[in-house]
Amino acid sequence: MDRRTFIGGVAGGLVGTPLAARAQQLGKIYRIGLLETIPAAQNAANLDALRNGLRDLGYVEGRNLIIEYRSAEGRAERFPDLASELVRLKVDLIVTRGTPAAIAAKNATRTIPLLMATMGDPRAIVTSFAHPGGNITGVTTFSTELTAKRIELIKEMVPNLSRVALLHNMGNPAAPPEWEETKRAARALGLHAELLDVRSQGDLSRAFEQAVRQHVDALVIGADGLIQMHQRTILDLVDRNTLPAAWPAREFVEAGGLVAYAVNYPDLYYRFASFVDKIFKGAKPGELPVEQPTKFELLINLKTAKALGITVPKSLLLRADEVIQ
Repeated sequence: MDRRTFIGGVAGGLVGTPLAARAQQLGKIYRIGLLETIPAAQNAANLDALRNGLRDLGYVEGRNLIIEYRSAEGRAERFPDLASELVRLKVDLIVTRGTPAAIAAKNATRTIPLLMATMGDPRAIVTSFAHPGGNITGVTTFSTELTAKRIELIKEMVPNLSRVALLHNMGNPAAPPEWEETKRAARALGLHAELLDVRSQGDLSRAFEQAVRQHVDALVIGADGLIQMHQRTILDLVDRNTLPAAWPAREFVEAGGLVAYAVNYPDLYYRFASFVDKIFKGAKPGELPVEQPTKFELLINLKTAKALGITVPKSLLLRADEVIQ
């Protein structure tokens, strides 16, 4: 029997069966809330990885698992209401991506277990990596630490680079440390650093006008829900202004960005499943250490490099985990 037939058979067997009856037949039905920055369709790779990890541990939607997905659609101010909604639904656990989502969930509940994939320093949210405390644990994405690496990559691709800008939402608590890291890394490479602060969709065009006025040669793009939500608009503006840019995740390069050096997010989401399983089996979140990423990836889009007139050094191509032709 193939997977599709099996799932169809399970779903068909449950049609019309009250939830309480299903629980008696199949055991407890777990409800997980996802507090995300972007709609599910844009987040498919990460969602698939989470589902695969849960399935490998015996948690299957339609059988013993319900996933409640809530997206702020790039507007961080929506997180508190969305977090409160998940609490009212009495979910068994909440998964968050990004510092604003993690803070909103922490403020909404002290009892429901929280798993965070935080962009900034998790110590702004938990007591420590080893002993996070309370109802929170998860993983860090090293967004601050990776900023310097992205600047180094752009400098390697554009040797005559003199002025680099960080495009980020400074309303995100994770962003100010990334700006400090940008300035430090730029100084170390003899570069001037500029800040392009974008806090709404309307700020995007103005930010690129500012980049032109300030003679910016290249960009480093921050990891933020607004930026994720308006990926296509930002890619188009980068292309229109022929600016080399280093991105915070693989999906930007797959969509036409030049280069990304980042945590492998599907791998992190897959790893979330082990946290979920431990907590559902009785572990206390605050006693589970916050984990650090183990899988990083360097992606280069050669088609974009050619359009920008950039010859990617062979040494860089050899280091790349994936090269998009």
